[in-house]
Amino acid sequence: MAEKRIELPRPDMTGRKTVEKAIEERRSHRRFDDRPLSLKQLSALLWSAQGITGSQDELRASPSAGATFPLEAFTAVGDSGMSDMDQGIYRYVPADHELVPTGSEDIRRGAASAALGQNFVAAAPVAILLAAQYSRTTAQYGDRGHRYVLMEAGHASQNIYLQAESLGLVTVAVGAFRDGPMARIFDLPGELDPLYLMPVGHPA
Repeated sequence: MAEKRIELPRPDMTGRKTVEKAIEERRSHRRFDDRPLSLKQLSALLWSAQGITGSQDELRASPSAGATFPLEAFTAVGDSGMSDMDQGIYRYVPADHELVPTGSEDIRRGAASAALGQNFVAAAPVAILLAAQYSRTTAQYGDRGHRYVLMEAGHASQNIYLQAESLGLVTVAVGAFRDGPMARIFDLPGELDPLYLMPVGHPA
């Protein structure tokens, strides 16, 4: 499909909750209502995971071993999942804080099936997939780099949790899925491996 980038609004740096309160109240949720997310909310979630936070070496919101940045974030938007964006699959571009559409289908049911039938994935209006290109890190650190990539995915996931809590949204980190089917459903490039799926929405 033609590449038509979506510029994301800058995230609000004055959150509703302190970091301490967000940590205290953070929980995993698997029940979502059908209210759509806004572009501003999605912007904040993606920025918290992989956004640029400094000009030097394009430093990001999540720590990365050797600033190798192996992670890529994709978003599956369901039918009526966003108040100001069409359904489909989108890749986050940190350097520009933009989204690039990579598919036009509502893939939530397929993602739930790949996630071993965890049907709450299909109920969330939006799902964020963190995928990794291991070679970006292993080229510098060898086999040890595999561990660093997984650590980084954990950092990014926790940032999404805390940002969701600050926004009054809920999420859950899903690691139980079949890698091949999930990669195909999100139409990932061959060099990327899916690591974490995080459905996000308003609490039911």
